[in-house]
Amino acid sequence: MELVACAYDDPMAVKLIAEVQQEYVLRYGSEDETPTDPAEFRAPPGHFVLGVLDGDPVACGGWRSHDSGEPGFWDGDAEIKRMYVAARARGRGFARLLLAELERSAAAAGRRRTVLETGTRQPEAIALYVSSGYVEIPKFGYYRDSPASRCYGKELSGRV
Repeated sequence: MELVACAYDDPMAVKLIAEVQQEYVLRYGSEDETPTDPAEFRAPPGHFVLGVLDGDPVACGGWRSHDSGEPGFWDGDAEIKRMYVAARARGRGFARLLLAELERSAAAAGRRRTVLETGTRQPEAIALYVSSGYVEIPKFGYYRDSPASRCYGKELSGRV
């Protein structure tokens, strides 16, 4: 799988984001309603990538910058959003590759920690994050009061 930087609102990214939203509908009964602005994922304050396999976009994910002026965040945070691998490409380690690229690019941009919100109905995502060194942190963001929400963070110091 080749990882390619793109805009959050690139047509190929929009297609995969629609797929991940449908995954949320299946698992939680509705789409993720967290406010997002495509501009938040443009460099330098953010980053978005597609995973392309034989010309087919099969994965996506990005991060957007946050700092301590926002509730629940620290200075230097990079919030991971829309991390997704299409069903047709799962089980090949692509999510781990994508996560490593998001961490690498966030560290290269001077971010100190990656944070994310996921849910209890995504046990495979939780397993990926925990096995990649993420620890549970206090809840933040749109779903901070949801009992199904879980938030994780990982320090990036020394990574480039």
